[in-house]
Amino acid sequence: MNILIIGGGGREYSIGLALKKDNRVKKLYFSPGNGATDMLGENIPQNDFEKLADFAKSNKIDLTIVGPETPLVEGIVDVFKKHKLTIFGSSKKASQLEGSKRFMKNFLARQGIPTARYIETTEYEKACQFIDTLSEPIVVKADGLCAGKGVIIAKSKEEAKKVALDMLSGESFGSAGSVIVVEEFLNGYELSVFAICDGEDYKILPAVQDHKRLLDNDEGPNTGGMGTYAPTPLIDDILYQKIEERVVKPTLAGMKKEGNPFEGVLFIGLMIVKNEPIVLEYNVRFGDPECEVLMPLLKTPASELFYKAATRDLKSLKIEFYNKYAVAVVMASENYPYGNSKPSEIIIDKQMSKELEENTHVSFAGVSKEDDKLFATGGRVLLCIGVGDSIRQARDRAYELCGQIHFAGKKFRTDIAYQALKHD
Repeated sequence: MNILIIGGGGREYSIGLALKKDNRVKKLYFSPGNGATDMLGENIPQNDFEKLADFAKSNKIDLTIVGPETPLVEGIVDVFKKHKLTIFGSSKKASQLEGSKRFMKNFLARQGIPTARYIETTEYEKACQFIDTLSEPIVVKADGLCAGKGVIIAKSKEEAKKVALDMLSGESFGSAGSVIVVEEFLNGYELSVFAICDGEDYKILPAVQDHKRLLDNDEGPNTGGMGTYAPTPLIDDILYQKIEERVVKPTLAGMKKEGNPFEGVLFIGLMIVKNEPIVLEYNVRFGDPECEVLMPLLKTPASELFYKAATRDLKSLKIEFYNKYAVAVVMASENYPYGNSKPSEIIIDKQMSKELEENTHVSFAGVSKEDDKLFATGGRVLLCIGVGDSIRQARDRAYELCGQIHFAGKKFRTDIAYQALKHD
């Protein structure tokens, strides 16, 4: 099987790593890939959907997997299906679940799926009136795609009003903030649940907890994610069942009923309030860094999972996971998330214990290659992933791997998975 992966971050590297170990896979291609993905396959410097479809036909690509949200929202799946190519991902219409927070919130309301009280508006005065009815803090969201940064939690009503004004004026997020969603803040704990969907059927993956804040103890600004672990003990069978019955099933049924059957990855961002699941957001792709801990736990061949989902045959798949835990720690560049950092060569210690070699790996993200040397060039540079029989063991292995990797200005949180371990 020849497979094309669209994207070039740690998420796509991790999917590629899982497929590389799959004996069904003959050759991997990445578009555009990064400085390290050429260790797994071949990089294709192309982002035009029609030209990528031509490439897929001429190179006998059996399956294309779309990693990031932008090509999904822009309609790559529709283009590939027009050419009768097999592709894993959601259609342009279905991708509105992530591409438009207004669409998503209104869909939740139409389908009776639990979510926070909200309004969507283009009018500053209307936003202010609603803000005055809420308790602090208050959540303000830009409607469009903002690379995971379009959600602001304002500590006061005054701050919420200023954030709303900045978004609506275009100062904060340009056209992505021309419509905003203002909603009540929910007090609980966050979970990420992923369902692989084929429009009709689905397979739920182990629940993940992400660490969004830059600094230890969940301080500092929000980021794209500084680390994660799975499966989390903050969920039990009863909660899984509630999520399945109240969220997953009505979402798939509602999307199908409205003429936008959902295929691909349904990423459900949940707030758990008094053991009740409330939807914060949907994404239409794997989270990054959540994908990096799910892939090593997947026992079922990755190619089989993605192919059966893309060909609407999930019903015939028995999905299995290793009875293990995985922890991912993001290593970021010096100025992340405030600005760019100078490129810095990445040095990885060659001497490594057998235990570390067998139970850890690196997923590369913001890296480039020059003269066969890897350089840190992105904000989130790479992830150190540890796998173990317990969260603590996986966490310790991930941090031991962090100690083996060096580049100027590297920074990372030292408390990933702390919520799961504080009562351990």
